[in-house]
Amino acid sequence: MTTLDLPLVPVASVVEPRARFRDLVGSEWLKLWSLRSTGWSLLLGALAVVAFNFGTAWDHYRYWRQYDATSRAEFVANDMALWDAFTYNAALVLILASAAMGAVAVVGEYGSGLIRTTFTAVPARSALMAAKVLVVTVVQTVFGAVVAGASFWSTQAMLSARGIGLPITHPGALRIVVASALLAPVCAVAGMALGALLRKGAVSIVGAVALLLLLPAVLSDRRHLTAVLGHATPLHAWQRLADAGPPAGELFPWSAGGAGLVFALWALGGAAVTVLAVRRRDQ
Repeated sequence: MTTLDLPLVPVASVVEPRARFRDLVGSEWLKLWSLRSTGWSLLLGALAVVAFNFGTAWDHYRYWRQYDATSRAEFVANDMALWDAFTYNAALVLILASAAMGAVAVVGEYGSGLIRTTFTAVPARSALMAAKVLVVTVVQTVFGAVVAGASFWSTQAMLSARGIGLPITHPGALRIVVASALLAPVCAVAGMALGALLRKGAVSIVGAVALLLLLPAVLSDRRHLTAVLGHATPLHAWQRLADAGPPAGELFPWSAGGAGLVFALWALGGAAVTVLAVRRRDQ
């Protein structure tokens, strides 16, 4: 009997199961936290934001007795203690830290070449990027909540020593904390979108600074067009949500609901760009 006479035995083909979305989320979670820079960037970012807010409250605490009676009365009547809960400078630091982390979460794999291995192992690019967006959004939401909560607690505890601190139940206090917390994931997703489009770390971070920080600064609220464009940025939306009402004398006032819509559109738009940008482009 020769080998040609042996019966042919069919061999069942082995088909590798398709990766489940929760498996992709788990892998992206491990990938994010395997980087030492993740923990350090979150810690340093949180300390910087809280320090800016605490420093402003400390100035009011330290010089409170030097203010005249009129200034003290205006401070209390205008609920200016809430202004210390999350300051404008702290918001700028938060935007930069969150956008940079979002961009690095995407471009880090391109810079190391790991993205080729990732897309080879998981051909479903959109699902993979959606998992990455979900992981970064969750991490940044928790980060924003911790930073906003710690800032409010520390600043109001400091001011309470002078009898001018406000509780979280005070009108407008909770909205400041929530708006400041949500600013982090919104800007992180925007940074991810820039990273998916530009694919270079330095260029993506510079783009985030230009889009999220410099552009809102140059858009004047004195003309209708520039005011509307300014309202469409996350920074101006945060300012509107953090204020109890439209500033007195504002030429083109807008609602808190509109500011919340801006947050939602930036988050959804950034996620869509991140997911779709990798579908037909080469690594």
